[in-house]
Amino acid sequence: MTDKQSIQGGNGVPPPAKIDPYGALRIRDFRLLFLGSLIASIGQRMLSVAIGWELYVRTHSALILGGVGLVQVLPVIFLSLPGGQLADTYNRKRIILVTEAALVLISLALAALSYTQAPIWMVYFCLLLVGCASAFNSPASEAFLSETVPESSFENAATWFSSSWQLASVLGPALGGFAIALFHGTIQVYLFNTLTGLLFVILLWQIRTLVPTSIKKTSSKKTTLQDLGEGFAFLRHAPIILAAITLDLFAVLLGGATTLMPIFAQDILKVGPTGLGWLEAAPSLGAICVTLFIAHRPPFQRAGRTLLLAVAGFGLATIVFGVSQSFWLSLVMLFCLGGLDNISVIIRSTLMLTRTPNHMRGRVSAVNSIFVASSNQLGGFESGVTAQFLGPVLSVVIGGIGTVLVVLAVAGIWPEMRRLGTLRETGDEAVALTAQNEIAEASELPVQ
Repeated sequence: MTDKQSIQGGNGVPPPAKIDPYGALRIRDFRLLFLGSLIASIGQRMLSVAIGWELYVRTHSALILGGVGLVQVLPVIFLSLPGGQLADTYNRKRIILVTEAALVLISLALAALSYTQAPIWMVYFCLLLVGCASAFNSPASEAFLSETVPESSFENAATWFSSSWQLASVLGPALGGFAIALFHGTIQVYLFNTLTGLLFVILLWQIRTLVPTSIKKTSSKKTTLQDLGEGFAFLRHAPIILAAITLDLFAVLLGGATTLMPIFAQDILKVGPTGLGWLEAAPSLGAICVTLFIAHRPPFQRAGRTLLLAVAGFGLATIVFGVSQSFWLSLVMLFCLGGLDNISVIIRSTLMLTRTPNHMRGRVSAVNSIFVASSNQLGGFESGVTAQFLGPVLSVVIGGIGTVLVVLAVAGIWPEMRRLGTLRETGDEAVALTAQNEIAEASELPVQ
């Protein structure tokens, strides 16, 4: 056997490339971003538990809980497009630093409001400001990820980056519920979130990423309404990404039950704030297990079918959780629900990284932020309203059924999703995407 044959294998076929599950984590800039995001997300998840618990204890109103989602989503809907344009025009790292500093100040304000037992509308106003900061933070953060790793590591980076939020969602709610029970209040949770935000700013400051050429190129470009809508225009010609985003939007909008978790913990399962923490943590524990599994396996070969089945399973797990009267069965269903949802997150995030040109990532991420915020926050409002009139159990069950129906609709409207294989474009897809990127780049003004 020749040396060449020994390298390729006996049949002359090159051996499969060795999978490095921790490839992205070996890159310094990504490690700093991952660690900072993890720390900040722990504080944010603790904050979410504290706000939900405090408002329900003070008002015993499902409608008030639903309003928490509504007041945060409105700024995202109206400000994400300008936020995406900003992320494609200016230094993304600086945008994240400014918005994270704003979130730190808002957390301090929430601590003061909790201490003084201020009116509910003042808490809502702070949450409105959180939504405003998030509208500019999210597009910049999602696009900034691509500046910390080479393109070959996009799928691995998206897998691990999603785990930072999911790991925080395991630790954050558990720590938040424990802290509320220990201190008999939420002030300490708000202060801890302030500290985690400051640590994230410090770590982010140390990332030494250069401003991409495409951003420098458009920095002097005058923003127009057409520029703000280029994210939507791009998605019209990217059916795979549009289908993935739409699937997540309506599935979570109908199938999300996390907003009603305080009601299930206190009134149905009767497990108190500590039990609430574990209920909140269970979906993310499932998501982390899925992250570890995906990181150690080869890239997706039937990504479309996997995505559709995962979201359908998400809906079924939601239905079982809604009718469960057992704390342990509810934990298992939430564990499964979180794992299946994370499959959707990883596939969607990777598609946006691999199939969107860098100079468009901010605006496309802005559109995704609108969809995600709408599904999470409006879904919370929808759950609160339906629970107020139909009860929490029926609200969750109907949402789970709706999620399954959405999967069937998406599979029928976008047959490309059913046929999707790998997350990277190949063959004719690569040619089409290259032409699409050239058109997008042509829309940019030349450097003056």
